[in-house]
Amino acid sequence: MCTDLLHPVGPQRAAATAQRLRRAQRLRSALAVGAASVALLCCTAPPSAAAGSPGQKIADALRRSPVHVDPSLTSAVDAAQQRELAARIRRTHLPIRVALVPLVEGDSWGGKPEQLAEVVHDRMGGGPAILITLGDQPDDISAREWPSDAHQAFHAAAAVFFQKDMKGAGPAKRVARAIDIIEAGNGDAVYERATADLGAPAPTRTTADGAGAKNASGRGSPLVRVLSLVVGPVLLLAAVGLLLRRRSRLRDLSTPFALPRSVFAAARQADEAGLRDRAAEEVVRLGEEARTAQGAPAAVERALDAYAAAGTVLDRARGVPDLAGVFALVAEGRAALSGAAEALPLCFFHPLHGPAVRRIPWRPLGRREQLRVAACGTCLRAIRTRRAPEVLTDRQDGCPVPYFEVPAEDSLWAATGYGSLLSGAEDSLAGRVQRGDFTRSRD
Repeated sequence: MCTDLLHPVGPQRAAATAQRLRRAQRLRSALAVGAASVALLCCTAPPSAAAGSPGQKIADALRRSPVHVDPSLTSAVDAAQQRELAARIRRTHLPIRVALVPLVEGDSWGGKPEQLAEVVHDRMGGGPAILITLGDQPDDISAREWPSDAHQAFHAAAAVFFQKDMKGAGPAKRVARAIDIIEAGNGDAVYERATADLGAPAPTRTTADGAGAKNASGRGSPLVRVLSLVVGPVLLLAAVGLLLRRRSRLRDLSTPFALPRSVFAAARQADEAGLRDRAAEEVVRLGEEARTAQGAPAAVERALDAYAAAGTVLDRARGVPDLAGVFALVAEGRAALSGAAEALPLCFFHPLHGPAVRRIPWRPLGRREQLRVAACGTCLRAIRTRRAPEVLTDRQDGCPVPYFEVPAEDSLWAATGYGSLLSGAEDSLAGRVQRGDFTRSRD
């Protein structure tokens, strides 16, 4: 495909190129009108609206200090601990930031640490960064990193939750431990060690000299010694077998898991209007980025195709699954502009979680075929610990179901997994929208 750029184009290719340029010019004109409209709206909006947003306030605080603690949490992380964490961060010479704010359902980030991290990272202007926040479980912390896995920050923070000496430790000590692991750059290995003994039997109680507990005389009875010789190895083998089976289940990500009905609330119908506005903003932003891009013409064309497809889906979106598709198309367009050879799509399980961090083997419940899907850090961690990830839902026959359980012929998103299930480099969400797959699925 790239070799076409090395040879003179023929009349047909020249005509096609001219047509694409005319289309790009029309898009630029539309973007200019849209930008003027947005500018007019911004001029009429209160000047303090953007500056006063929770995410912007946190970003501003992190520009002054690498550690920001919400006033409601200063009893848990006092001023001295904040200064110690800031000094520890500066010694690493890494772009680490710590934002400790309460996370509750219904707040500005839906109670999700990854949403908080994405908003703050965006408000700080993007770029390489590591952001440590509170986790979505009690006594837990979370880390998100751009670019993903550059310092294994996700597993560094996740490992702290499982480390025995961190049980009962406050957030300051947990964050400090995570910073140390991130600096060492071995978060994956530390996480594996911290979770290696999940399900292990309790250690045998011993006396001060290391020998097993005996009777008061120091000599076990003959019956006890015989039973120890016979029953002990049997129990040991059984315990080892149980441990190995449990560890196997923890590490085998292809094992199907049941999705509790509680995840069906993930569609968040009440937030649909706000989600639509945010999607529209991202579509406009993608168009502006494509218009000013200086990359290869083919990459710009793919971004413009994604922009046009995102606009089509946005205009005809009937609910959250379609709006999530808009974000997936925007992500596809930005990946084209970035020139990343193997950019991951949005999270397969819930695309509104944001970009995936890696692909994993996964087998849908009740099916034999195994898929390789892209998962975000939160969903990856849930699956590795045998918990069901939060799943985006759609409606089938009037009932909420995981979106990927809708027949593929009825849903472009079920057919593609929002980008995870595309057939190859030549396949794209934008291409499928352009050929009418989205229209057919809506019919």
